[in-house]
Amino acid sequence: MFFLKTEPITELKLIKEVPFPSDVTFRQLLISGPPGAGKSTLVRMISGWSEEGYVDLAANKWWTAQCLSLRPREIHLGLPFEGFKQSLAIFEREWTEADPPLRLELDRIRIPPVKRHFWSVNWHKRYVFEFILPPVDTLYRQRMKRGKRGTHPVDKGVTEELVRRQILTYSMIAHHLQQSGLSVYVREGTDQPPMRIVGLEND
Repeated sequence: MFFLKTEPITELKLIKEVPFPSDVTFRQLLISGPPGAGKSTLVRMISGWSEEGYVDLAANKWWTAQCLSLRPREIHLGLPFEGFKQSLAIFEREWTEADPPLRLELDRIRIPPVKRHFWSVNWHKRYVFEFILPPVDTLYRQRMKRGKRGTHPVDKGVTEELVRRQILTYSMIAHHLQQSGLSVYVREGTDQPPMRIVGLEND
């Protein structure tokens, strides 16, 4: 399995006492990641939009979705997989119970266009994606603890292997979006600094 290779971002600024890359503005932020990673917590920490959003990255002009007009906010991602015409979120049964695991179809992901005219919107730079990607064992413990409270149905029956697959999938998406020219960075937790993606490495 391949996970992200990262390095520290040295130029930072604080938003509500949370470190962010210095070139990121408050209203650009879209925060994503696997279940239990801390997305809602981070949004609350910086006084962002409280409601979750959903974006299908394979949908035509997903970057114009109404839910993205309110930022910063947490977003769940619909992703394209082989054998499925419709995108899936990684907490849906079709994905979690698939055997063998479903394969991402990265070439179906649509990338926002660059600014071509003075009067056009620069969709390519409109958003900054932050992916919260904790270590597998850390996220598994967090979800087991949360699962005992029974507050989130997605934690029912969670396994360490499922958590590993979810982190791997989001790592691949983060890398793909960055390689496509979008602004993307990651952090391992809400109490951790942002990191720059420099490649993929074998687990």
